[in-house]
Amino acid sequence: MGLGNPGETYRLTRHNIGAVWLREFAARFNIPLKHDSSKRVEVGRGMLLGHDIRMLVPSTYMNLSGEAVGPFLRYFRIDPDEMLVVYDDVAFEPGQTRLKFGGGPGGHNGLKNLIQHMSGDREFGRLRIGVGHPGSAHELIGFLTQVTMPEAARVNSLASAYLDDELLGWLFSGHWQKAMTKVNSVPDADQVE
Repeated sequence: MGLGNPGETYRLTRHNIGAVWLREFAARFNIPLKHDSSKRVEVGRGMLLGHDIRMLVPSTYMNLSGEAVGPFLRYFRIDPDEMLVVYDDVAFEPGQTRLKFGGGPGGHNGLKNLIQHMSGDREFGRLRIGVGHPGSAHELIGFLTQVTMPEAARVNSLASAYLDDELLGWLFSGHWQKAMTKVNSVPDADQVE
C-alpha cells in the first residue's frame, strides 16, 4: 500500500511519494486502481509472479491512514505481515531507499495511525523512500505537505525504490532478509533535491 494525502493539492508533495510509487507500480503491471468509496481506498487486484495481490492507496488523509487500512485488512483477511507499506521518510535524502520489516513508526504519523488501527501490530514490511529534510523541525510539515517536490528529486526517489522481479519474488515468499540485504546494500543514487 502507498501512503499519501488525497486531492490535487497534495499530489506532487513529498508526503505523497508512497501513493505515487504505488500508482506507478500498478501501471507497470497493468493493474488498474479503482476508487471504492465505501472502504475509503483506491484498490487494485491482480496476479503478480504467480501471487494474487491487492494494491491499496487510502483516500483518507495521511494521519488517518489506519482508518481505511485496518478495516480493509480485516475485510479481506490479510495479515499485517503480508503487507508492504510504501511511504516518505525524512531520515533519507532523495535517491536513498530502505526496506525494513517491523519496528515502530519512527515519528511518521501515518504509520502511527496504521499501527493503532491494527491493534498495535508492528510486524509488516516498509519501503521507506527518502524525501530529504528541510533542516528545521519547524519547517517539516510545510516541507512535506505544501511544497511541490522538485521533479528531479521525485524521479530520483522513485528510481531508488524500484523493486525488480527477483526482489518481488523474495518479498512474496517471505524472504525479507534477502530482500533487505539487496535493497539496503545498493549504493545510494545521486542525491538530488
